[in-house]
Parts: sequence; C-alpha cells; structure tokens
Amino acid sequence: MSFQSIEEVRARCEKENVPFWKAVQSEDAQERDVPAEDSWKEMKHMWQAMIDGVDAYEPGLVSRSGLVGKEGGLMEEYARTGEPLCGRYMAKVMTTALKMGCNNACMKRIVAAPTAGACGVLPAVLVTYYREYDVPEDRMIEAMYVAAGIGQIIANRAFLAGASGGCQAEIGSGSGMAAAAITYVRGGSFDQIGHACAMALKNLMGLVCDPVGGLVEVPCVKRNVGGAVNAMAAADMALAGIVSQIPVDQVIDAMREVGEKMDVSLRETGIGGVAGSPRGQEVGKNLQ
Repeated sequence: MSFQSIEEVRARCEKENVPFWKAVQSEDAQERDVPAEDSWKEMKHMWQAMIDGVDAYEPGLVSRSGLVGKEGGLMEEYARTGEPLCGRYMAKVMTTALKMGCNNACMKRIVAAPTAGACGVLPAVLVTYYREYDVPEDRMIEAMYVAAGIGQIIANRAFLAGASGGCQAEIGSGSGMAAAAITYVRGGSFDQIGHACAMALKNLMGLVCDPVGGLVEVPCVKRNVGGAVNAMAAADMALAGIVSQIPVDQVIDAMREVGEKMDVSLRETGIGGVAGSPRGQEVGKNLQ
C-alpha cells in the first residue's frame, strides 16, 4: 500500500471505477505480489484479532507497574449501571478503548493500529459499531482497508511513531484512521472520508508523547479514549456535510512540520510533559 497521498487513491478509484477500500486492497496485493484473496484473508485475520483482543480483557489484571489494568472494567460497570454523560453507546466506545489499552500494558495480544500505544482507537470505533448495529463483517473488513490506506499515507508523508513526531503521530493517526473508516461504514463519500480524517488529525495536532516512567501506560491508555471519541465526532461532522478547509494531505504535512519542531523531551523520552511533573517523576523513580 504505497500511496503517497489521498489524491493518489482518488486517481486510482476514478481510473478503475472502484471504491476507496478496493483501491487500497489492489495496491496491497500488487505491492506484495499476492492475489486479492490473500490480501483479504490477511485483513480478515487482523479484524478477528481485534475482536479477540476485546474479548480477552480481564478486569482483575493489572500491568507489572500497577499503574493500569482495571480501567476497562470500571468504565464497563459505569456504562452498565450509571448515567454516562456521553450516552451509553459512547460509553461502550470508551470502554473498548480502555480495554485494548490495558491489554497492551498487560502484555496481551493486540493489533498495532497504527502502533501498540494507539491500539485501542480503531477497535473502539469499529468493533463497538459492528456489535451494536450487526453490520455485515465484510463491510468492517472493507473499513479496515480504508483505515490501512490512511495509515500508509500518514506514514509516507509524516510519521506514526511517538519518538518521531509525538503522540499526534500515534493516537492522532489512529484517530484519523478510525474517523475515515467509520465514515466509510456509515456510507460516506470519498470526500467525506477525507474530511473526517483531516478534522480528526487537526483536533489532535501537537499532542505530545510523554509516557510516565517511559511506559506505554500513563497517559497513553486514557488517550486512546480521547482518540476514539474524537474520531466519532470528526466522522459525524463530515457526515453532516461539514468540511475541512485544509485538505487531508496538507493536514498531514502540517502534522509532520509540528512533529519536527517538537522538543525531544516531548517525543517518547519520558522526560517532559506529564512525565516531567512531580508525580510523574515520583512514579518513574519508584519503578526503577
């Protein structure tokens, strides 16, 4: 999937008269020299791994640091018995994001989408919708291709690693991928897919990577919730007809510029941001 821009995807879609997801699948099959069926099988495998990951969550399990692990269970119980301000459906989205982030911290199997630290955003948006609305599985796998295509463009034009561009490259990218994917699932047009991604990326532009103690736990797990909720909001705006005045390719370029200007202490070193706070430093020392 070597697309360098969303405009390249558009050109292939128009040339071959295919939807966004099919252009990405064709590019993947061509690049890896495999039949389209093999590409589909691999994407279906990753989709199933996401579903399995959600189900594998254990509310009583905590990470070795003791910092995270129970959050998914706490949110699930609150969603079931309380009155979530964001509504019960969004509470389920938040629950899934927390579960997957905790799974990563507890060394369970996750899908890096696009990274391990951002593994909760895409399943929170897609798996929750799939289960809530009984969508055909093929539609969700197609959405995975949409997300993958967006992720590859971001990787080619900017970066996906927090060490390179801050958390905007991880949670931000995951949010943009999820926004594009769920917009596709909801019947959005090619342009709406791009607008959703652009708005999601802009909302999280400049987000720093500041893991306490150098662990992908605090504030990473909870940021997956922010990325998922942001993706849903961006998708709804795009589906409502709201547009990003800045094209998505230019937003990604701006994200790269911001990341390159970000001080090294704010790029996964565990030095700046909340990692550098008095409490963050205390936690870090206790982990040594």
